[in-house]
Amino acid sequence: MSAPTNTNIHGQPTGSMLDLLNGFVVELRNAGLPVSLTENLDAMEAVQHIPIDDREAFKYALGATLIKNNSHWRAFETVFEVYFSLRGTEYKLTDADDSDFDDLWREMQEQQGEEGQGADGSGLMDAMTPEEIAQMLMQALLNGDQAMMRALARQAVKRFAGMEPGRPVGGTYYLYRTLRNLDLDGMMDKLMEQAAEQAGGELTNLEERLEHDEFEHRIEEFKQEIEAEIRRRLVADRGVEAMAKTLRKPLPEDVEFMHASREEMQSLKKALQPLTRKLAARLARKRKHGRKGPLDFRNTVRHSLSYGGVPAEPKFKYPRPAKPELMVVADISGSVAAFARFTLMLVYAIQGQFSKVRSFVFIDGIDEVTDFFKGTDDIQEAIHRVNTEADVVWVDGHSDYGHAFEVFWERYGKDVGPKTTVLLLGDARNNYHASQSWVVKEIQHKARHVYWLNPEPKSYWNTGDSIVGDYGAHTDGVFECRNLRQLEAFVEKLA
Repeated sequence: MSAPTNTNIHGQPTGSMLDLLNGFVVELRNAGLPVSLTENLDAMEAVQHIPIDDREAFKYALGATLIKNNSHWRAFETVFEVYFSLRGTEYKLTDADDSDFDDLWREMQEQQGEEGQGADGSGLMDAMTPEEIAQMLMQALLNGDQAMMRALARQAVKRFAGMEPGRPVGGTYYLYRTLRNLDLDGMMDKLMEQAAEQAGGELTNLEERLEHDEFEHRIEEFKQEIEAEIRRRLVADRGVEAMAKTLRKPLPEDVEFMHASREEMQSLKKALQPLTRKLAARLARKRKHGRKGPLDFRNTVRHSLSYGGVPAEPKFKYPRPAKPELMVVADISGSVAAFARFTLMLVYAIQGQFSKVRSFVFIDGIDEVTDFFKGTDDIQEAIHRVNTEADVVWVDGHSDYGHAFEVFWERYGKDVGPKTTVLLLGDARNNYHASQSWVVKEIQHKARHVYWLNPEPKSYWNTGDSIVGDYGAHTDGVFECRNLRQLEAFVEKLA
């Protein structure tokens, strides 16, 4: 049995494959994926047994050895598709594409009992009308013909995308141009009509739903083939490194709260639940296995009886660190609302690590929302109530930290005590109102700790109407919390 195409006669990865894998691992690390040296070596070992032409097996072998977190799969897949887009004979851009397409077309015509077109060997695609191409695509989708769909995707990009070497245009533009000319939106109705005709009549509701789902899946696969073909051509034109940098996507834990898209928000929500479980388990373990306290003389003497009165097994008193009380005061205006939302969700998901948690939200007015989180396991619902029911507008609904803090001190200042940790959340952009920083100073005098979490980059602090420095002077620290990774690190420190 011959060795896989990506190894030499000794079963070791070839020099070009080693270089490719090294560049691949470097780009994974640049994207934020933690890839250790051991995992890199495991990947090298895995590719010795799998030919690169077996694209799916090759990808999943690398994924199994290099990925530890399911939420990192999408970033891994993007890097993989760029780095291996031109690898394997099936995926290379060659002059043989047209002839391969012609062979597939003749084979399809013969299967339908029709006379082949273009028998003189000339390229068929250039001579075809859009209607003929649509007919071919419908037949390929109807039959689930993967080879024909791949060939059509290549030819559609070549004919419709209008790609030019060196043109500084993103792949989304080329994808839009290609799909617009193919009119896939109207393809579903034609496919369903054809399926009903082949069934000899009307489809039952179940059959219709199954057929619809299957065709929808095939159309999505065809779109992915088009995206892959565009990506291959862009890599061939611009190079692997440039395309990897262009297409790089941040990991869920590195997505910035204040600039996340709707899709990235969804990935953040999915990443939050496993994060809270891991964080709660880690904090509970740290409390359980804390350092040893002073010698427990009575317990040591009692256990020495089994050793004839010799204290062979000293016993110690284990300290029971008190759980802190927590008061969260969060700005929920504008772009910082997402940051406040995720912080509250994280705090309440691990509230067992605190003896008491109270929450307050503000814009220019302030309201306590602790009761919204009581008696419910659905934190998302509680957050929705915070956003819709909290009384946080005093005058015009523009941030006024000074007034909100004054009201907080007047109403709830008496509840701050030596066991209380106060967490202030916001960008401190005060719309040039009075800061009333004396309130934070008074809170610090009474509380155990006062921390400020700011979702803006440090370079933005104290610029424009940001007065975080005025407040930070009276806290135990101001922390940059732009993403889940930074927020996790702070909450672990806090608890």
